[in-house]
Amino acid sequence: MFAAFDNFPSLLIWLPLVAGVLSFFIKKEGAPRNISLLSSILSLAIVIASLLFSGQQHSALNQVSYIWIPDLGSSFGFILDGLTKILCLLTAIVFPLVLLIINKDEYKNSNAFYGLLMLTQCGLMGVFMATDALVFYFFWELALIPVYFLSSIWGGEKRIKATFKFFIYTFIGSLFLLIGILYLYLKTPHQSFNLAAFYNLRLSAPEQHWLFFLFFIAFAIKMPIFPLHTWQPDAYEQAPKPVTMIMSSIMVKMGVFGLIRWLLPLFPLAIKDYNTGIILLITVGMIYASLIAIYQDSIKRLIAYSSIAHIGLMAAGIFSLTEVALEGVILQMFNHGINIVALWIAADFLEKQTGVTKISQLGGVAQKAPKLTIFLVIAAMANIALPLTNAFVGEFTIFNGLYKFNPWLAALAGVSIILSAVYTLNMIKNIFYGELVPATTDVKDIGRTHILVFSIITLLVFVVGIYPSPIFKIIQESTAMVLNKYGSL
Repeated sequence: MFAAFDNFPSLLIWLPLVAGVLSFFIKKEGAPRNISLLSSILSLAIVIASLLFSGQQHSALNQVSYIWIPDLGSSFGFILDGLTKILCLLTAIVFPLVLLIINKDEYKNSNAFYGLLMLTQCGLMGVFMATDALVFYFFWELALIPVYFLSSIWGGEKRIKATFKFFIYTFIGSLFLLIGILYLYLKTPHQSFNLAAFYNLRLSAPEQHWLFFLFFIAFAIKMPIFPLHTWQPDAYEQAPKPVTMIMSSIMVKMGVFGLIRWLLPLFPLAIKDYNTGIILLITVGMIYASLIAIYQDSIKRLIAYSSIAHIGLMAAGIFSLTEVALEGVILQMFNHGINIVALWIAADFLEKQTGVTKISQLGGVAQKAPKLTIFLVIAAMANIALPLTNAFVGEFTIFNGLYKFNPWLAALAGVSIILSAVYTLNMIKNIFYGELVPATTDVKDIGRTHILVFSIITLLVFVVGIYPSPIFKIIQESTAMVLNKYGSL
């Protein structure tokens, strides 16, 4: 059953799983970190190889299915298609970057810490590649459970309260998701969890309506979008910084991915009835989150609310039901993951250097850390979608699709872009420029490891911003498949 290692999906599941298990049992200092870093780099190499060996002639390398629970009609099925490859590539890039900036002696019981991180990576890869609903749900939970432990054991002073709130929200979402999956399973002719069998169902309009809300709430909580977002700022603030980076850059994409892979193809009638109202609600949430970000004194909470606004734009683009917006969303999932991790790494570095996270207690950092300033200004410009940066391409295509759907909603959503520039530039001005303050007088500039990490991020920002064509070619097939069902209605 699990003997085959001659395909990319199997390797992307087994590598982090084995690395995680080994990390739990190896207590030699530095060994768990090295094992995890090696595993994550190998995962990146495998994803890159899958990009080189794509197309129908290499389908055996990019798709696999093992018999798992035959009596239930469930198979251990995975696929690397256009949508999946982009998200697996993001996961495979972010994990080694995050692991590189962790200090060797930063966490007690580091073997358990790294073991849980690797299980999280395994869960994320499984969620993105699964072609079986039961397997999808299994990995959905596998990605979340290690985060509960990571946050509750290694988090901040208020970690228990924040983690409990995170648990309650995600538990309710997972319960709704499971109910919806089981109902669809029972509706299939031969009771199968296969995604293709779900796609072939002919659900009535009432069925689509109530099932739509089960799935939508589950995915909306995970992204999160307004008004189901209240767990996020607390969780991001209290979780260990590597966990926050992974949650913010990758895990929120589980919800966006769910909308594209599951919601759109399964419930087209319901989406056509509700999409305008949902886009309006999302847009209001984007402006609300952006306004809160403007008045935040905490760097962490500012980045958290910024993420809510950016994810909201992606969700709005999906519900516009336009191909150009959907392509932009998939590209922007990758871009946002790269850009937001740069902001979190900078925030983590400043907190370690100064011991504070309040913007009002910082200032003049550029005088002490010019290299950090240059890299963060580039990341900030990408965060506000400046032309020639990666986010400009993604957001421009999303707004193009929104405008085709409804010009007024596109204009309303555009307000959040203006507000994004306000809070991002104010943060840069208040932290990095002006006079030195007591907290920043002893700040040191970033070292070689951080320079390497920021250089990789900066390269991605400009390469994707200047030449996004290769990524668009990868994702076009997936967007056409998702929207094909609407053309047949």
